[in-house]
Amino acid sequence: MFIRQFVTFRIDGRLMGIDILNVREINRALDITPVQHAPAYVRGLINLRGQPVTVFDMGVRLGLEARKIDDETNNIILENDLVGLLVDSIGEVIPVESDELQPPPANVNGITGEFIEVVVRLEEELLVVLSADRILRYHPADSLGRA
Repeated sequence: MFIRQFVTFRIDGRLMGIDILNVREINRALDITPVQHAPAYVRGLINLRGQPVTVFDMGVRLGLEARKIDDETNNIILENDLVGLLVDSIGEVIPVESDELQPPPANVNGITGEFIEVVVRLEEELLVVLSADRILRYHPADSLGRA
């Protein structure tokens, strides 16, 4: 048995997480510059200490509403790809033993399984753990056989 740690966050009230090993840092939603002709889920670019970072609106990416930026909104900057995930709010880091990880169902709280790595039943709610790789790589057209 081993322990994994997940950074938790909320999207439309849903508790979600991502493996802490995929996270470089978390910061407030900085000034986001829109990018023309980008996919709908690309909110824009931020300047992170001189480095451009593409920001994905996780609501749109997961098939929900676009995020409204307020004092609680944060960017989760991913470790390897210099991509920020715009989320409603940040929770805490939760350690989970490997035997508590469960395979994802096809659909959880209105989110399709393409982005879900595992789920974890906590005392009061379900933690939906997203796959950073799938968030970055999956395109809906792929499932339709188109590029």
